[in-house]
Amino acid sequence: MATLLVRHIYRLVTMDEARREIENGALFIRDGVIEAVGETDSLPASADEVLELRRHVVIPGLVNTHHHMYQTLTRAIPACQNSELFGWLKSLYPIWAGLRAEHVYVSALTAMAELILSGCTTSSDHLYIFPNDCKLDDEIRAAEEIGIRFHAMRGSMSLGESKGGLPPDRVVEDERAILADSQRLIETYHDDRRYAMLRIGLAPCSPFSVTTTLMREAAAMARSYGVRLHTHLAENQNDIDYSREVFGMRPGDYVQSVGWVGEDVWHAHCVKLNAAEIALFGRTGTGVAHCPGSNARLASGIAPVRAMIDAGVPVGLGVDGSASNDSGHLLAEARQALLLQRLGGDPAALSAREALELATRGGARVLGRDDIGALAPGMAADFAAYNLEQVGFAGALHDPVAALLFCMPVNADYTVINGRVVVRQGHLQTIDLPVVLERHNRLARTLVEGV
Repeated sequence: MATLLVRHIYRLVTMDEARREIENGALFIRDGVIEAVGETDSLPASADEVLELRRHVVIPGLVNTHHHMYQTLTRAIPACQNSELFGWLKSLYPIWAGLRAEHVYVSALTAMAELILSGCTTSSDHLYIFPNDCKLDDEIRAAEEIGIRFHAMRGSMSLGESKGGLPPDRVVEDERAILADSQRLIETYHDDRRYAMLRIGLAPCSPFSVTTTLMREAAAMARSYGVRLHTHLAENQNDIDYSREVFGMRPGDYVQSVGWVGEDVWHAHCVKLNAAEIALFGRTGTGVAHCPGSNARLASGIAPVRAMIDAGVPVGLGVDGSASNDSGHLLAEARQALLLQRLGGDPAALSAREALELATRGGARVLGRDDIGALAPGMAADFAAYNLEQVGFAGALHDPVAALLFCMPVNADYTVINGRVVVRQGHLQTIDLPVVLERHNRLARTLVEGV
């Protein structure tokens, strides 16, 4: 059985039930699972592989709860740089209509690489547009190759412009085909075992791009298989206005009416939830993927995260699509979450450790995982190590954990997933990243030029 010993850690942030932080800390790992956590002198002295991390802060692997990985192909498009959500989408739909399987696969590799280099070990992705020969299988193949723990969400759009939806008719799918493919993916790939590297969920895109019927039928299918549900909700004022005009109710009432509340559901953004909706989510355990960078980029607003936390709502972080952020750095997203909550005038609205908890334990809870998000015996060996001996941390060692959030976000020196060293001394080990990036940039150029 393979063992890994990580020792002499400058500061080990466990995020365990006691939220212990251990100086001169250590982890002993066997076959991808943490066996012991403590001070270095209290753990075994040898293993098949030993990492000496005297200059590092080690934290649980970051958990990304919302992304659209294909959007790495359309970052910083000039026509979309100053648009709100609906205008931004309408500008990009014609470009995304040209996506093919190769785009989905290569963009997923690129997005996953960016996440892993930032210290992210688990990510969901919401692929909701399937033109031409695109399939969710293309992302799954990328995840298996690069070595990330992956929640692949089978998204969908079925309500085109001609029927009152936002997307053009040429990028929506037939609902029977959506449900048939959803069933295929669950039965082929979903793994509900502890420490699973791949899980499937169902994710109709949004209330303005699918029918009420699809929302209800997706919920029924997901629950019959025991998989999770995900969608966008209450992202900006236009989103609220659409819900009132079309459904005659606010987004919270709408999702409750179609069975989309509960511990097996999480919604992205939720910028415009009111007090009653927050109370509903807290009461039912309905989760939220907070995407502060994207919300700021599209001028959607600042989600009431402090109120959500206080109401018991499960909250995690998401980098969102890389055409609306335009970054996939989850530690940067945690910093953004901290800063934006303080803009309301309370300098203690969200602390550094609370922001880090959203990015670890919070994300694990949102994804329904009890095997990631903390470093404790019996948990998956997913963690990130950040080297403190760099200029951005100079003068910040009074509190090296808070420094990860307050100082300029950096990439991880080591990222370990399921006990496997995927990033070593800042370099990704599982794919030839320069080759992938060259291919990605070529595909991005031809995709945009083809419109």
